[in-house]
Amino acid sequence: METQTLTNLTPTLQTLAAAVLVVAAYAFLQKIQHHLQIRRLPAFHNAISSEAHRKQYIKSAKSLYQEGYKKFKHSVWRVTSADGFHQVVVPPSVLPELRKLPDSVLSIEKAVAEFFAVKYTRLLADDRDIAMLIHSIKTDLTPALARLNGIVYGAVEQALEEEMPAGCEDWTPVKINAKLLNMVAKITGLIFVGPELCHNEDYLDSAVNYPGDVVAAAQAVKLIRPFLRPWLAPRLPEVRKLDETERKAMQMLEPVVRARRDAQENDPDWQQPNDMHTTSTTVTNVLYTLAALPEYVEPLREEVRQAMAQNGGTITYRALEQMVKLDSCMKETSRFYSGIVNFQRKVARGFTLSNGQYIPPGVILEAPSHAIYMDDANFPQGSAPANVFDGFRYYKLRQSGLVSDHARNLFVTTNEQNLGFGYGKHSCPGRFFAANEIKMLLAKLLLEYDFKNDDGSTVRYPQIEVGGFTSPDPSKNLLFRRVKV
Repeated sequence: METQTLTNLTPTLQTLAAAVLVVAAYAFLQKIQHHLQIRRLPAFHNAISSEAHRKQYIKSAKSLYQEGYKKFKHSVWRVTSADGFHQVVVPPSVLPELRKLPDSVLSIEKAVAEFFAVKYTRLLADDRDIAMLIHSIKTDLTPALARLNGIVYGAVEQALEEEMPAGCEDWTPVKINAKLLNMVAKITGLIFVGPELCHNEDYLDSAVNYPGDVVAAAQAVKLIRPFLRPWLAPRLPEVRKLDETERKAMQMLEPVVRARRDAQENDPDWQQPNDMHTTSTTVTNVLYTLAALPEYVEPLREEVRQAMAQNGGTITYRALEQMVKLDSCMKETSRFYSGIVNFQRKVARGFTLSNGQYIPPGVILEAPSHAIYMDDANFPQGSAPANVFDGFRYYKLRQSGLVSDHARNLFVTTNEQNLGFGYGKHSCPGRFFAANEIKMLLAKLLLEYDFKNDDGSTVRYPQIEVGGFTSPDPSKNLLFRRVKV
């Protein structure tokens, strides 16, 4: 068969071929333009090859962000992450400018979608799901915290009784992170899914494992080249495991939701029930820190006792507000052992900052939160150095009597120097509930138990750090013993 040339093609095919060439050329030019736009942003890395950089990022991302923050403190810069994509790092000075941009320019949903590969993990893949969840927390949960306080406190007491070893009169080893995961699942389960499921073992297993399953599935998907994902991703064992976890959860939740809807429609006396994994991480971090710094335990314990004595011998909403040293210790621990980056947003539409730097579409923005926390310039003169742990740092800062000093130094506060719960209009809406839950758990553990490292040392267990992630080591034991009365 004779080979046809372009000139022998029919006019229709010639037009089609020309159109394809134009589209391909346009796409190629767009890609080149995007590449050049990114290259205009200063880069920070020390590696001589992409593979060496990937290994450097995985092993020592924290120091990489700290060094980059010092070098480009007041400007935007870029770093290549472990998966080879450019992350655009923004300084705290531009955050007020960024918070004013609409979601059509800076999108948290698109950042979440990319980070968690939601096309395959289906983690809140619908923007309406995200909006509905945030609206429900802001309008239903947060305003009801005082009313729910007694219910949550009862759930905390029950979870501690069920999960902590019986007796515990002598030093007893406890993998406290695993115990806390179960406790938090039970406590939050009571509020969010109700008493029907919060003690169901299958539900608890799903609730505890789901976050890890999502992350594992997302990481596995991102190892596959994008054009192969539609065929290969659904067959990954991590994705199939996540599918099975979701299927089991739906089987448990559907009857409960159906029963509530029926009751709401048919029972005139029906009342709406008083229906979150970072909570267990924060409590674990505080306990690991206090085990290494036991001098903080008695002052915190005494504060809890006094707050309860002033509120009928129980942990009321008002008592939680009075535990200001405990609040400070929680905030300082979260600062010192913070995540490495925060405020992730995907740029949906390119824009120019007031300093003249152009941010192209398609990149992920992030703020180097740990480096910001470690900057002495972000603390008043007379404060302990940023690289020194001071459990009562924020308690002292609140003592000026100024309302502004009180508000900006709370555990739940978000601003340009406090990014643990995000920043701007998309700050974590559930942080107020989480703060109360964390404080209740810590208060009860401080009142009822002495605890220490399992080898008796006062060296703090090191964090696990992989790339941009950091967490307390869940494999570590603490020794617990009932407080001698």
